Amino acid sequence: MLKKMLSSLFAIVLVLTTLHFSTPTASALPPNIPSKADALTKLNALTVQAEGPMTGYSRDLFPHWSSQGNGCNTRHVVLKRDADSVVDTCPVTTGRWYSYYDGLVFTSASDIDIDHVVPLAEAWRSGASSWTSTKRQSFANDLNGPQLIAVSATSNRSKGDQDPSTWQPPRAGARCAYAKMWVETKSRWGLTLQSSEKAALQTAINACSY
Repeated sequence: MLKKMLSSLFAIVLVLTTLHFSTPTASALPPNIPSKADALTKLNALTVQAEGPMTGYSRDLFPHWSSQGNGCNTRHVVLKRDADSVVDTCPVTTGRWYSYYDGLVFTSASDIDIDHVVPLAEAWRSGASSWTSTKRQSFANDLNGPQLIAVSATSNRSKGDQDPSTWQPPRAGARCAYAKMWVETKSRWGLTLQSSEKAALQTAINACSY
């Protein structure tokens, strides 16, 4: 009887161990995600005002996926950075990606979008409408801050151009980092935010453990 119980216990442990090691984790996140304290400081320093109109907006005014050398563009660089494994040089077509927003795993780059954490249309409404084309291009291809992340096409397209008051990642564990990434991006680029957006960010960041 004892032998049978030990055998069953070993089988359970083996299954749990297998599940643990097969659970995907993101091998990389965008750089320069601030701490909780730093994000709150930067959030409180942002200018709160009503959003501007969409008049004159076009994605073409934010030239994106610029060449980054060696046959790679910005999209390829982010795909390589955020992958658990990549088997391609550029253009990147296959690999293994853990979508941080929804916890799904993909092996085809065609299933992956590069999300602008602060959407281009949101940036336009928050101050980018007055920028030069050169500055908008730099914003749309920002590899130095936490503005670009490889996620599932489904999650990216469900987000559209919404701010955190109306959309946050479906995976609850991603919401802390997402809020901090959003605040860092708006702070880096001198963008404004509306009051409902600030309240949602404050709530998300306050829930962060660090």
